[in-house]
Amino acid sequence: MRRQLPGLLEADFVRRGDNLLCFGLAGRGKSHFVTALAREWICRHQLQVLFIPAFRLVTQLLVAKRDLKLPQAITRLQRFDAVIIDVHQSPEEMEVLFHFLAERYEKKTVVITSNLVFSQWDQIFKNPMTTMAAIDRLVHHATILEFTGESIRATAAKKRQS
Repeated sequence: MRRQLPGLLEADFVRRGDNLLCFGLAGRGKSHFVTALAREWICRHQLQVLFIPAFRLVTQLLVAKRDLKLPQAITRLQRFDAVIIDVHQSPEEMEVLFHFLAERYEKKTVVITSNLVFSQWDQIFKNPMTTMAAIDRLVHHATILEFTGESIRATAAKKRQS
């Protein structure tokens, strides 16, 4: 990861519309890491970045779909150079998330943080074909980082106990 950091900070992959996928158990620093990257992209490179939990993005897209305004909602989201999606759970209707990912494919960057490795993404997208198609689009132009080690929160709690 250290070797990849300078390239990630320079944000060339964002300008190309490539993706960044960060996986690891809870508390390993994925969200903190991408938040720091996003701050750098905004402050140093003047990029437009949105950080949003998956459930909130899906809710917004479902409301737009209900109101027959899904294309307009996705177009509004296209103004962001990078959309960081924090995936923690499996909302019931993920087809709108797939539609969003498909619309950004090879155009704009998606950054995903998730506790679930790809083999567990059937918990996100209930349809195996949709799962395969989403993963295929995400990894095609992507840097994949795995966050390992001890939980940052558990380590901090142990230090407080000593």
